[in-house]
Amino acid sequence: MLNYGKYKRVPVLHYPEREWPDKEIEHAPIWCSVDLRDGNQALIDPMNVEEKMEMFQLLLKLGFKQIEIGFPAASQIEYDFLRTLVERKLIPDDVGVQVLVQCREHLIKRTFEALEGVKKAIVHIYNSTSALQRDVVFHKDREDIKDIAVIGTKMVQRYMADCDTQIRLEYSPESFTGTELDFALDICTAVQETWGATKEKPIIINLPSTVEMTTPNVYADQIEWMNTHFKDRESIIKDFDIMDFIPR
Repeated sequence: MLNYGKYKRVPVLHYPEREWPDKEIEHAPIWCSVDLRDGNQALIDPMNVEEKMEMFQLLLKLGFKQIEIGFPAASQIEYDFLRTLVERKLIPDDVGVQVLVQCREHLIKRTFEALEGVKKAIVHIYNSTSALQRDVVFHKDREDIKDIAVIGTKMVQRYMADCDTQIRLEYSPESFTGTELDFALDICTAVQETWGATKEKPIIINLPSTVEMTTPNVYADQIEWMNTHFKDRESIIKDFDIMDFIPR
């Protein structure tokens, strides 16, 4: 017989004051295509540069104004794809590209090298914050994990000072659904304050369901709780990333 009893149930937020069931969308969200990065990761044979070029052109025809083009520090193909877009002048002036990168200096440096010549971009940094990964993978406490995010934010600020690209920061507490809400709020606030986010210069906070641990209504409660507890809410553009299920 399987020893399932050794596993603990994921704690569920008790949030009877929820308002989201009665809410309606009153204005269009900001759509960002993640097909070239998140979608590409799901393929058995990931796209090469020319295939990515074809997909990028299709996304432009569909009308996307924000397109996540990949993880340029992760592989030569990802790097070459961005450089090809820049060198062939294929990014329209009214389109912003987004790049993903971990909070690690050599990867952030490589990312900014790839961005040279891009007019405007979202630099999306992340680090895992879940209790499980803190304990098992990183062997670090909350403050150590928060330091990774804050230092990563400062690295972006340092490298953007030497480039002409208009940069907007996005931050993800990876594995948000496995992270205690008070800590998720604490680390997001630390990044928000380090970046100096304002209504005129907002930061994007992404709350990803990296690993599905509960039902969608629980995730919705977590999102609403964060939304009501964020400091200086007008300085934040909220983003949802339900991995492998729906586009943002």
